[in-house]
Amino acid sequence: MQTVTVEGYLAADPSILTAQGSGKKRASFRLLETARFRRGDGQSAERTTGFNCVCFNEAAAEGYIAPYARKGSRVVVTGHVENDTWTGQDGVVRYDLRLVVEQLRIKGRREAAEAAPEQAPEDDDNAVDPGADIPF
Repeated sequence: MQTVTVEGYLAADPSILTAQGSGKKRASFRLLETARFRRGDGQSAERTTGFNCVCFNEAAAEGYIAPYARKGSRVVVTGHVENDTWTGQDGVVRYDLRLVVEQLRIKGRREAAEAAPEQAPEDDDNAVDPGADIPF
């Protein structure tokens, strides 16, 4: 299995979804990465690539991603790529690639937590320290 690391910005607030059978929570979000380059004729250009990401770690989804990740947040995601297939309402089978998140770090989250203390978690046993890295 190959590991991929992508740094970019969240296109929208992450969705926290619940699996129908098990009831487990997962986070789903789109990550945008922009590469800037110079064309052969010397003109500056850029290309933005979107990555569909899913995090199956329930503790990370509820305790870290949901309270701290917002649209525009700069994140670093490490994971592996999987094929995703589904059948659309028109009956056509569709294919896509998704990045299955193994590690996620929100850059600048300390400043965000200090600027918005009302969003900081309560001091209890299940609270996540916004300054601590969450391994998953």
